[in-house]
Amino acid sequence: MTEYIIETRNLVKRFGKFTAVNGLSLQVPSGAIYGFVGPNGAGKTTTMRMLTTLTRPTSGEAFVAGSSVTHEPRAVRRAIGYMPDEFGVYDDMRVWEYLDFFAACYDIPENERKRLIDDLLQLVDLTHRRDDMVDKLSRGMKQRLSLARTLAHDPKVLILDEPASGLDPRARVEIRELLVELARMGKTIFFSTHILADVSEICTHIGIVEAGELIAQGSMDEMRAQLQPHREITVILRSPEAVESVKRLLATTPGVLGSVDLEAKAGRHPLRIDFAGDDDGVAALSQAISASGVAILGFSEETKDLEAMFMRVTKGIVS
Repeated sequence: MTEYIIETRNLVKRFGKFTAVNGLSLQVPSGAIYGFVGPNGAGKTTTMRMLTTLTRPTSGEAFVAGSSVTHEPRAVRRAIGYMPDEFGVYDDMRVWEYLDFFAACYDIPENERKRLIDDLLQLVDLTHRRDDMVDKLSRGMKQRLSLARTLAHDPKVLILDEPASGLDPRARVEIRELLVELARMGKTIFFSTHILADVSEICTHIGIVEAGELIAQGSMDEMRAQLQPHREITVILRSPEAVESVKRLLATTPGVLGSVDLEAKAGRHPLRIDFAGDDDGVAALSQAISASGVAILGFSEETKDLEAMFMRVTKGIVS
């Protein structure tokens, strides 16, 4: 049985007549890098504020590391490191003072804090800036410092709201690499984003939220299988006669759902095959076409990227 370190059950949050989160039930396995994906205004931040005990749910339940966010908030706060989408107003501190302040807030003894701060700065590659004022850091460095702060009390779970928002491409890559390293250290990462590249590069699991409702979730493989129910294979042939010959073969081939003639160019005649088989079935299909004596100029499978899957699952809502 899968162990869920974050779980919500029919979670609802209303602000007056407006429902920001509507019956949301999600499960985050322990050790996962879970991307919480959705457009701005989808309810991501409100969900995170409930998970971090900053906002009380209107109804439903949420548990983090086995503790209820409503009945055991102190235990939840001990188990999590939370990074909001705004850095905060601590610009009049030096980098090491900023970390020392938060370590003290978690009752870490003074004689342990220096070593802890050194370790955290090394982890986020800010050792060389330890004596700089926080307001002199770039946005990317501030994000890494904020992430270091969430680790001061060695939490099990990191809840990060748009950690790569507003960063340049290099800084975004650095943040992604840091999240992967933290997952290797045994942390569970739950982060929100509307940048799909951040998810496809590092996530083990994703959840897609729209208008306060979770419309799909699962591992990356499960999501691809769910959102791409069949495989699309393109075979390029020499002539219309070859296309018709392959079509006759496909009519008796298990797993073939149909085929579509694509536009011919420069004597190349592509045929798209919708196929429901596994990898072995794809290999067998290729061998069967070759064995029929038809000359094949190309045989390839189209792989849907995460953006295509996202548009497919949300098109009925956002259109």
